[in-house]
Amino acid sequence: MLTTVKGLHGNPILTVLNPVGYPPKITRKQPAARLDSLDGKTIYLVDSRFDDSVELLRQVQAWFADRMPGVTTKLVQMASYYGKDDPELWNEIRTRGHGAIIGVGHCSTCAPAVSAHAITLESQYGVPTVAIHTDKFVKVVQSVVRMGGLPQAPLVFVPQPVMGKSQGELRAYVEGDDPYTGKPVMQEIVAGLTQGLAASVAGEEPYARSTPRLEEPDTEEALRALFERNSWTDHLPIVLPTEERVAAMLGGTRRRPDEVVGRMQPTPNRGLWEYTVEKVAVNAVMAGARPEYFPIILALAATGISARGSTSSSAAVMTVVNGPIRHEVGMNCGIGAMGPYNHANATIGRAYGLLSQNLQGGSVPGETFMGSIGNNYAYNGITFAENEERSPWEPLHVQKGFDKGASTVTVFHGCRSTTFCLGLRKEHWREHVKDMLLGTDSITAPVLLLDPITARQFIDRGGFDTKAKLIRWVHETAEMPAGRYWDLQLVQNYIYTKATFGESPKKRYLDVPDDAPVRLFEEGDINVVVVGGEANGYWQIMGAHHKATVSVDAWR
Repeated sequence: MLTTVKGLHGNPILTVLNPVGYPPKITRKQPAARLDSLDGKTIYLVDSRFDDSVELLRQVQAWFADRMPGVTTKLVQMASYYGKDDPELWNEIRTRGHGAIIGVGHCSTCAPAVSAHAITLESQYGVPTVAIHTDKFVKVVQSVVRMGGLPQAPLVFVPQPVMGKSQGELRAYVEGDDPYTGKPVMQEIVAGLTQGLAASVAGEEPYARSTPRLEEPDTEEALRALFERNSWTDHLPIVLPTEERVAAMLGGTRRRPDEVVGRMQPTPNRGLWEYTVEKVAVNAVMAGARPEYFPIILALAATGISARGSTSSSAAVMTVVNGPIRHEVGMNCGIGAMGPYNHANATIGRAYGLLSQNLQGGSVPGETFMGSIGNNYAYNGITFAENEERSPWEPLHVQKGFDKGASTVTVFHGCRSTTFCLGLRKEHWREHVKDMLLGTDSITAPVLLLDPITARQFIDRGGFDTKAKLIRWVHETAEMPAGRYWDLQLVQNYIYTKATFGESPKKRYLDVPDDAPVRLFEEGDINVVVVGGEANGYWQIMGAHHKATVSVDAWR
């Protein structure tokens, strides 16, 4: 029985489990001493190298030259992309400078990174620092500095967007008011470097370390409203996670309910939340999953990869299941496999989404989710099984190093670009496929999702009797002139910055002529999955990075 208690008007009273993970422990940090004056001081302006950040900092530099000529400013760029620490630069600032202004945080990942770097400069290098962000990220960076242990860190905001604005428009930002506080932007920056910050006080952590196991008993209607109000759902109906239902879900694994499965955060620098087997089970129940699916759901949770990532590019995940468990739990790999026609496919993917948003501490637009347009794929993470039996090649998990008899789940991340086609024409199929590849976004990689009919056509037309041969051909075919390639904004943000630091294989193209070909995708990043029921030879290319292939058997 689910209940034995009756409430007002005879409605049953239910006891349900809380679906939220455990927040990270916060270590309080101390800010750097502030400057008594900026006159005669050297202030570093640190460009995060994202979407014209440097252009706004140039206007900050011009303001100092006009209004405070006694201040020496030095405009520098981080060595690599914004997410990477730069201790060499931080040491230079500590040795040769007196303070720093870093920015601009104006995306879901660069804003947390900018404030994380500011905290590092303050607490580890003793440099008073102000972080500049755009106003769309107020809640995001307030959360970051709290979780980073320096909630008093100076934050200054300018309007969104920075990218593509003229010098005059950016100068107006700098000379105008902070849209969040209403105070003059430069007044806040100067004050952030010169006015004392309150010292951190132990015991003021903004989050309790624990999360309750049970919610207060209430009626079904009231509990559903509670879950909706707290953003614990995907705004579709859920199955309430009563103790009996969660216990049944836990029967799908030999693992202890209190065993820690992993840690997750919506984006780097937001703080890793922890979760147990029982917490994963709560979310699996809410999604409508069955106990026999639970090992797959646990394996997904154990990756630590969020299906509700906060990225402003609105990414989603794609989940592919391989091995015997596909048939054991009745997953669909044939007709309609990527659609809403199978209970296991639908609820495993939904469980992955729900556990991600709840166990990582939230997925709320404007707070913990910053995907500008969102992504409908996120509802169930495009979850399906590979059609191994009808594939002419080895299955995906074998390609990733597992035995054919193992059961695995693979997570791809991106799913922002999709191109599709019908079969391969006799004469110009190579050109057609190249056109599709050029429509795949430049910072992920192609995943070829092939109906078995098309998979066999690739063998008949191209002689690709192994996946490796097809992948090599895709790598060699997807080319673009270097001048056009390096001009792509995503390439500038994420590939060029790493290439200049020697951290990307694309560094080999840095000095080639503009008309020289650049191969868009590295061979090891390209993947092929066979799925579908041979109703026709339609196929797709999904832009998505392979993030992990993990054992399901370990979680049985």
